[in-house]
Amino acid sequence: MESLLEAVRKTCLPGPWSEGVRLSREGKVTSDGKDTYRVRVPGRVIAPTVTLYPDDGEWSCDCGGKVDPCAHVAAATIFAAQGGAASAEASPSPAARLVYRLGRRDRVLTLRRFIVFPDGRETRLATSLGSDLARARLPPGLTPTHEDLDVDVLLGAPAREIVPIGLIPRLLEALSRSSEVFFDDTKVKTSGERVAPRAIVEDAPDGGLLLRMERDPAVDEPVALGVVRSGDTLRPISEGETTGHLLERLPLSRTFTKENRAELVTTVLPELEKRLPVTITAASLPRADDSARPRIEMDLSHQGHTLSVLPKLVYGNPPIARVDGENLVALGNAVPVRRRDEERELLTRLRDELNLVPGRRVDLDGAEASRFAVKLRVWQKRAGEHDDAKMFETRALSARLDLDGGRFDVVFESAPDAPDGEPRRADATAVLRAWRDKLSLVPLDGGGWAPLPEKFLEQHGHRIADLLAARDAEKKLPLAAMPELGALCEALDLPPPLDLAKLTPLVQNFTGIPKAELPSNITATLRAYQHVGVDWLCFLRDAGLGAVLADDMGLGKTLQTICALRGRTLVVCPKSVVYGWAEEIARFAPGLKTLAYEGPRRELDPSADVTITTYAVLRLDTDRLAAVDWDVIVLDEAQAIKNSGSQTARAAFSLKGKFRVALSGTPVENRLEELWSVMHFANPGLLGGRSVFQERYVLPIANGRPDAGERLRAKIRPFVLRRLKRDVVPELPPRTDSVVHVELDDTERAVYDTVRAATRKDVVERLAQGQGALVVLEALLRLRQAACHSALVPGQQAETSSKVERLVEALSEAAADGHKALVFSQWTRLLDLIEPHLHAEGIRFTRLDGSTTDRGRVVNEFQSEGGPEVMLVSLKAGGTGLNLTAADHVFLVDPWWNPAVEEQAADRAHRIGQERPVMVYRMVARDTVEERILTLKERKRTLANVALGDADHGGGITREELLALFD
Repeated sequence: MESLLEAVRKTCLPGPWSEGVRLSREGKVTSDGKDTYRVRVPGRVIAPTVTLYPDDGEWSCDCGGKVDPCAHVAAATIFAAQGGAASAEASPSPAARLVYRLGRRDRVLTLRRFIVFPDGRETRLATSLGSDLARARLPPGLTPTHEDLDVDVLLGAPAREIVPIGLIPRLLEALSRSSEVFFDDTKVKTSGERVAPRAIVEDAPDGGLLLRMERDPAVDEPVALGVVRSGDTLRPISEGETTGHLLERLPLSRTFTKENRAELVTTVLPELEKRLPVTITAASLPRADDSARPRIEMDLSHQGHTLSVLPKLVYGNPPIARVDGENLVALGNAVPVRRRDEERELLTRLRDELNLVPGRRVDLDGAEASRFAVKLRVWQKRAGEHDDAKMFETRALSARLDLDGGRFDVVFESAPDAPDGEPRRADATAVLRAWRDKLSLVPLDGGGWAPLPEKFLEQHGHRIADLLAARDAEKKLPLAAMPELGALCEALDLPPPLDLAKLTPLVQNFTGIPKAELPSNITATLRAYQHVGVDWLCFLRDAGLGAVLADDMGLGKTLQTICALRGRTLVVCPKSVVYGWAEEIARFAPGLKTLAYEGPRRELDPSADVTITTYAVLRLDTDRLAAVDWDVIVLDEAQAIKNSGSQTARAAFSLKGKFRVALSGTPVENRLEELWSVMHFANPGLLGGRSVFQERYVLPIANGRPDAGERLRAKIRPFVLRRLKRDVVPELPPRTDSVVHVELDDTERAVYDTVRAATRKDVVERLAQGQGALVVLEALLRLRQAACHSALVPGQQAETSSKVERLVEALSEAAADGHKALVFSQWTRLLDLIEPHLHAEGIRFTRLDGSTTDRGRVVNEFQSEGGPEVMLVSLKAGGTGLNLTAADHVFLVDPWWNPAVEEQAADRAHRIGQERPVMVYRMVARDTVEERILTLKERKRTLANVALGDADHGGGITREELLALFD
């Protein structure tokens, strides 16, 4: 040992040697036996073990340090050289030891640890062994091993007594290297090697299969859940708690019948073989078919237009097995190997492409059945399969017209099954719906499917759909649909309908319309284009058809209509122009007796030639006015019924009249649906129902389909007459439109930016909650007001605004140069704010708004030669029906996105009778919502051109476009 000590001392570095001397002096070294020593080191849970080889002059330490020899080797060598080893061998002092006692509580394995002292005393160790070791609280001589600390970690802190099932194998493996383990006071061994039951498959007497479960012969008894005894050794069970329960009930058996033996082959046995040894002695066990693939089989039945579909998930073709939920049902002697990934892929495709689930029957009707038939053929083609049923055999369809006594129908039929058989028909509505939806098949009456006559439908489908939509309940077409029917008959080389002959001029672009003789009481001298308009109106009147006179504002729609009146007439117009109609009739047709049907004591006079009323009275007295059979009904400013669902529109539709005339320079302002409402009044049924019009025209036009706009124009062309001033009145002075840009001052800008930030945040939140575009319009109102005058914003006060100052400056210049001007605003409050500035500048003005009682006096005063230079006009009160040609300047103080409304206002001055060029100024605040609104006006102007001009695409303002106005 002296030579070993000398070798260690010479080899050891000074630092480790000094540390070894200290550890030896402090008694940190103990002997575990001959030449083996443990060195307790502060901060280390496990004391390093040093083994010395004096005869060979070698040593080893399990501390894992990088220095050799380490301080632990130095301490052990010094201890041994000073007689420590010899002393330990001569009279080893007894030390405490660690004992493990296993037990069970309610069939659950338990473990308790005890410290046994040399005098026989026992103390239960309920704390953490590692913690006590680190804090030097263990009895002298008790040095835990690695295995002791492994058990300590498994039991946790504080140490649990009940051992979880999942930890049993690791615990028994750790205890297998301990010499003192007891179970119920009997010393035992432990092992981490698992034991498992055995499975045997054999033939059953009834032709089925028997599965038996038996214990492993090496197992003597189960001692706790998850633990068995094999001799004097405790071993874990392979399947934990579940097998632990099962082991106590073994032997067990289960019989699988012929019907459910697929479950044994494909599910039970594969799972058992993963865990247990399986012995198969059965001769009738089905063979596993590794080649069969899953597929979807369709069980189809058909009755009328209803198709019943039941999808099934099967293996093989023909099927050898069927999947019911999670179970596989064998249909023969072979059982397929489950391919669950392929099954999931098939089920996903079935759901995504056909919207079906296996085992759930779905009944499809009409268009849904047709749509499914097309999808199924695509599905089968992709899967490489043929049609599942004869019902998908296809036969060609042909079309023929059925015209009988004013009734109209289209018959689609296929060739008969036999020479003497009857042809099979398809419903015309179903055919057109399938064609619209781009389907290729349609169901036949009585079952079967037929391909669509696509070439025929491409040429005539739209016209046929329009005609079918125009029919009444008895399948009769209105007279207004005769031009459309005549065009179809001509395209099919069929005789034209009898009623078409008297409408020939309408079909031929109005050529040949006879000259109408003006009534003897007409005192007016008509312009050439007005004569054309009267001829057209009288032709439609005599034919029993309605008319939409959509001439540009200021071209004399009222005069043309007066010339075509015959019989008892009802004129419905805005309140602002009632007196205008009375004056025009008195001026141009003084022989006609007129009645203004308004006021609280209004009464109808059967002797009146023309009864003039307002839209408000029409709503109130609908029943009374609808009870009269009028010869002529005129709606002036017919855009008042643009909302077909409104009370006003419904009242107008209910009126009875032989000749219906709608007058409007702007029959389309915001949406194409407005045109439907006006046309439905003039010629009911011509454009079909509202939903049909939406489907056939509004959506295709909004989506940019060029043919839809042309079809709509061709359909309404005979019944709509629209001329523009620039085309028919070349002598009318020019009109110049310009934008007056206004810069907001710092105070106005701060108010505007504050309103914009607050309203945008509010709008975004409310739109996210699903509220409509009306929210945006309300917010835009606040922004537009802030751009015009801060005093219009709630909570703000201001004497003037940049826009008002710029307006007054322009009005002063115009008045000084001898011009008269109209000033339009949507808000009477803004007009109130403008008035004081006009007074201050000495500019004479008059005003026309909803509160004006004597509108005629105000208009005549302004029109007079010495009248005021300026008229303040609210857009609602003065935007229609007024002749204000004394003005040649028009100021739109708060321009809006609807160009039709602005045009109506500007045309109060730019109309027949105007002799001077007209200047129209739109006042726009820079860097505000007003500038962004200008870019949207062209979208609205396009709408009118789609129906009345030559545009092919149009749509309303979207919610996204409105929201962008806040940026």
